[in-house]
Amino acid sequence: MRTHFKKVINPLLFSFILTGLLSGCASTTSETDPIKKVLSSNDIRIRTVMDNPSLYEVQIRFTRIIRDNDSVRFEDFDFGVDSQQYFYPASTVKFPIAVLAMEKINRNKYLNLDTRFYVEGDSVETTFGREIIKIFAVSDNDANNRLVEFLGQDAINAGFREKNIGPARISHRLSVPEADEITTRPLVIYLNDSTTTLLPNSVNSSPKPLNLEGIKKGRGYYEGDSLIQGSFDFSKKNYYPVTTQHGVLKRIIFPEMYAEGERFDLSPAQRSFLLNAMKVVPREAGYSAEDYYDSYGKFFMYGDSKEPMPAHMSIYNKVGYAYGTLTDCAYIKDDKNGVEFMVTATILVNADGVFNDNEYEYEEVGIPFLSALGSELYRLELKRN
Repeated sequence: MRTHFKKVINPLLFSFILTGLLSGCASTTSETDPIKKVLSSNDIRIRTVMDNPSLYEVQIRFTRIIRDNDSVRFEDFDFGVDSQQYFYPASTVKFPIAVLAMEKINRNKYLNLDTRFYVEGDSVETTFGREIIKIFAVSDNDANNRLVEFLGQDAINAGFREKNIGPARISHRLSVPEADEITTRPLVIYLNDSTTTLLPNSVNSSPKPLNLEGIKKGRGYYEGDSLIQGSFDFSKKNYYPVTTQHGVLKRIIFPEMYAEGERFDLSPAQRSFLLNAMKVVPREAGYSAEDYYDSYGKFFMYGDSKEPMPAHMSIYNKVGYAYGTLTDCAYIKDDKNGVEFMVTATILVNADGVFNDNEYEYEEVGIPFLSALGSELYRLELKRN
């Protein structure tokens, strides 16, 4: 009987145990979804939004980073993420533009991050490295626009396709007249202290209207001093969804996780420079700490505080806010406690439904929500560790 028992029951028992383990893993993953757990917080900064998340058009992607000796794997969790649901990306587009500019520098033997240049018709002489630092330290629009002149919209959009990152479309510069001009301006490059050369301009494709959900928003908008009744049309604006933002971030922080053709072509020195630029706070880049506090461009965890950030915390990120939409895409790392994770989130705060009226709840609702979201995720990962 004992022999027969072993022959018949053990395979079934093994199968039963295996099935139970697998189903148990699936159940545990569902029950312990970190975003769901965090969004159920009683923190008033989160509750205010989560009482009606669709009103705020919230989208969140969180990546848990699991290290096993020398290997790394990701666990992604989403809330409301939908590439077909439009939100205005604002200054978050500056991140891939900076990266693609560095790639282009690599393809020209006469250029490097320290190369001096100016855009034809512009009175500011600068370097590529200086402009990239300004993009991340204080989200400088002029710095971004100079790199758009350097690249051209078509080359930027081709860069997304070549890396198989996901959908995106850059169609315009930021906060300047004729932002959507398809002809870029030439760059005057210094080969040495006395010799210059001209990098020719480019003529780019006219943007086609985007066909996405939520592409028309609100009940009205201002043109100058006139209130226009009806939805504001974003169909010719920049498009850079959460999935694509997160894909760019992953490729910079963990390039080894991707096939060579899907990585950005950066030298080790360039990547080191970029990572430092992404985590730098304004005072470290020479800006006044009184005007530009540490969290000026760091919404997660510290966005609603003007106190200095702890030295052991590094946030490699790019934020954006315009038209009532706030977005942050970040890799957060605590060197002291061994915590690390990635999160990208966006929220719309425009209670009156009118665009271009400068009446948005950034300070009251949006930034506090993102700050609390980052803090809750951090505490969850700290406890897990």
